[in-house]
Amino acid sequence: MNTKVQYRTVTVDGLSIFYREAGPKDAPTILLLHGLPSSSRMFEPLFARLANNFHLIAPDYPGFGHSDWPAPNQFQYTFDHIANVMNDFTVAVGLKRYVLYMQDYGGPVGFRMVLQHPERVRSLIVQNAVAHNEGLGPNWLPRRAYWADRKAHEETLRENLLSFEATKKRHLGTDPRIELYDPDLWTDEHAFLTAPGQADIQTELFYDYRTNVEAYLSWQAWMQHTKPKLLVLWGKYDTSFDIGEPERYRSDVPNAEVHVLNTGHFALDTDADNIADLVRNFVKKTW
Repeated sequence: MNTKVQYRTVTVDGLSIFYREAGPKDAPTILLLHGLPSSSRMFEPLFARLANNFHLIAPDYPGFGHSDWPAPNQFQYTFDHIANVMNDFTVAVGLKRYVLYMQDYGGPVGFRMVLQHPERVRSLIVQNAVAHNEGLGPNWLPRRAYWADRKAHEETLRENLLSFEATKKRHLGTDPRIELYDPDLWTDEHAFLTAPGQADIQTELFYDYRTNVEAYLSWQAWMQHTKPKLLVLWGKYDTSFDIGEPERYRSDVPNAEVHVLNTGHFALDTDADNIADLVRNFVKKTW
């Protein structure tokens, strides 16, 4: 059994897509979709804890991490497009059935993938990803203004979304235990956000986020109709999203397993042991 992490690339739709892979290929597969402004690197704590029992694959989206970063005039940065690339990625690496783990941006990418190919997804794990309009918290007011008038609000949006303070705040949220957080988390991410071309890529993709809000009702309808096997993990110190969101998932899927955790938006920052146990138990009983 090879549990060492392999760092690979595969060509998908003309792009080099980077991904991490570990664990036995005949074990239950978990496909892990990352958030903003992270990459597959955010799942390293789970790779270290779950690779003995599961086949783990975590790709970087186009424009993120170690995948290609085509300029916005060469690649359409929309969630529809990224979901299409990720669906094609699963074909390229031979994934036929998997548990889908979605964090933050992983939600809008993943729900699109599910609606396109529901037969591929055995169950869902949601970690601080929104599927209801009410789940967007107060700091989304300038972001909604950006969607309504991009030119007038883009400078404010970049500060609200991409600044060093915003990047740090995404991790710490309202958690009083700041000594538990490695500062490399946000300093590395901010270095990524300030790399040449990144601000343009991220503001372009974020302008398309408005289409996620428009799609929420269809995601909810799918959950209400199909009642998927669902695990919701929610860091309660998250200031990006509303704390009521976990119960909204339960209203869509009454049998959902819901855990509100003593951590933040990137829950693996400080609660990886607990999350690994919850994921391990969920996948074993639902695969």
